[in-house]
Formats: sequence, structure tokens, C-alpha cells
Amino acid sequence: MSGIVPAPIARQPWQMLFPLFVLIAFGALVLYSAAAGSWSPYASSHVLRFGIFLVMAFVLARFTRELAMFFAFPIYAALLVMLVGVEAIGFVGGGSQRWLDLGFIQLQPSEMMKPAIVLVLARFYATLPVGMIPTWRSLIPAGGLIMAPVALVLLQPDLGTSLAILFGGAVVMFAAGLPLRWFIGAGLAGAVLAPVAFFFGLQPYQQKRVFTFLDPESDPLGDGYHITQSKIAIGSGGFSGKGFNEGSQSHLHYLPEPHTDFIFATMAEEWGFVGGLVVIGAFAIIFAWGLSVARASNDRFGKLIALGMTATIFFYVAINLMMVMGLAPVVGIPLPFMSHGGSSMLTNMICIGSLMMVDRWNRRAPRSGLMR
Repeated sequence: MSGIVPAPIARQPWQMLFPLFVLIAFGALVLYSAAAGSWSPYASSHVLRFGIFLVMAFVLARFTRELAMFFAFPIYAALLVMLVGVEAIGFVGGGSQRWLDLGFIQLQPSEMMKPAIVLVLARFYATLPVGMIPTWRSLIPAGGLIMAPVALVLLQPDLGTSLAILFGGAVVMFAAGLPLRWFIGAGLAGAVLAPVAFFFGLQPYQQKRVFTFLDPESDPLGDGYHITQSKIAIGSGGFSGKGFNEGSQSHLHYLPEPHTDFIFATMAEEWGFVGGLVVIGAFAIIFAWGLSVARASNDRFGKLIALGMTATIFFYVAINLMMVMGLAPVVGIPLPFMSHGGSSMLTNMICIGSLMMVDRWNRRAPRSGLMR
């Protein structure tokens, strides 16, 4: 096989790239349909962005371990400054202040903070002596690194992104070996404080989303409209769907945001249960590959990066699918590699590039079986 396929092509992680290409192509077809049978404006820009960010991922995969460790804290600090800048001069869109208008691009720093928090925490725990892991010295600094961006993102307000940052950070902390009792204690404390956070920490529209999630049929034409129409679209698809470009919910504008947050519902109406299996199966293969990269890593830094980046993509997928099926409140999280949106694509391709980077380290590292 090595004589037929050039070595640089053969050594790429095709077990991940193939399902990734399937998701991108499938997403382009759904976006084509969401635009009423037109490649513009969604499908064409979706494919173009993927092409650009795929090149970025391949470049990122060439980073050495030393270079990644060197840039971890500067990248985190730069994004933290950008988040402060969002509060001062940020661009307001959709009722939220989340973007920096740089002229040539509207940048959402909170999106890039998701992989950045994984990288900086992996850097922190990679250099921390093992004996300090079960102590407060491993918890307090890491907690500060997580809560600083979470607090700034909550001010925008953006509950979904803040939860994603928190989730990615918690996964890295757990994988680093912090005592399980700390996580159990944090979970119990969160359960006790949840009512207080709900009534005094959430915005009124966020509280409405929770009430809508609990009983969407109470206001099907108001706050429950999104979830109700999404369920109708998914249910009407049946086993094999209505057919490509034949979805009535999206074409007749009953389904809100059919090209972003609710793209899975758009897909399910036209491709049915079969299409859903293809999408979920492709994501499952990518997750399995990410976990295999983590298992194969023989150093703590690479292992934590791989687990954290895989968890970040998983959070996107899990919350989006639960949201469109009415199993979670609507929080505005797109479906990776299928939804239209530059910031989301950039974040997830950074995660893919980081996983490819660790995979490359694994293939070049001596197989000692020990974590350095």
C-alpha cells in the first residue's frame, strides 16, 4: 500500500477524516436545502470555511510539544484580554454582546476560549508535581483559570458557552487525577445553589427557556415555538424522511434557525431516522478516535489535551441534539461541522487540529508505556 499511496497521505488519520468529510458534505446538502435549493449563502460558505480551517488544522498538527506548551498561557491571556474588550467595545448582535468587530472579521473570543482553557489547564497540570495533584494547590489556580473567562462570558450574556468552558475545564481536571470527592462535593453544592442561581443569576429570557423546556406545550406559539416546531420536523421525517429538498418545516419557515441551531431537525425531516444514524455514527467514530489518541499518549500533556478537546466537541454535539429533541433548554449551541457559522467551525477545527497534533506526537514518541 505504501508504494501506491504517498506516505504523507497514507499517514493521515483517515479513520477520523473520513467521517469528518461525511459530516461536512452532509451538512452542505442540508444547508443547500435550508436555503430553498441554493448553494448561496449557506452551503458555499460552509464548504469554503471548512477548507480554510482544515488547512489551519494541518498546520496546527505540525506544532511540537514544546511549542504548544510555550504558547498555552499567552493564548489564554490574549483571549482573556479580548473578552474584557468585548465588554468595553464589543459588537452587539441578537441581543447579546459577544463579538469584536475587527473590520475584516467579527471575532467571538468566547468560542476560542473553549479549546484554549483545555490547552492552558493541560499545560498547568503537565508541569505540576504528581504529589501536588490531590492538594488544594492543584485546585485553586485551575479554578481561577476557569472562572475568569466563565464570569466574563456570563456577562455577555452567554450561558451555553460558559457551560462549555466549564465542562471542558472540569474534564481536564478530572483526567489530571483530582480526587473524586471534590467533584462529588461540587455537584452537591451546585444542586443546593441551583435554585438561587436560577432566580438571581439567570436573565429573564434564560429563565423562560427553562420553563419552556419543562412545558413547551404551555405556549406553543410563544416561548415554546422553537422546541415544538423542532419536534414536529424530526417526527415528520419518519424512518427515511420526506426526501432531499422536500422539507416543509424549513421551506415554509415554520422551523426557526434551520441552518444553525436547528439544522439537525432540518436534516431529520428530509432524511429521517436513517440520516440521524449517519450523523450520530459519524460523530461516534470521531469521538472514539479522539479517545484512542488520548489512550495512546504516553505523556500527561498530550493525554489531557486529547481528552479535553474530545470532550469539547462532545459537549457541542450532546447539548445540540438534546436541545432540538426537547431534552434540554434552548441555549444556542450549533451542531459541529454541519451548522452554518464561522466561529463554531473555527473552534471545532482547532479541536480537531489539536487532536491531530497529539496523534502526531504519539506516532513519533518511543513506546515506553509510562507517562512522563
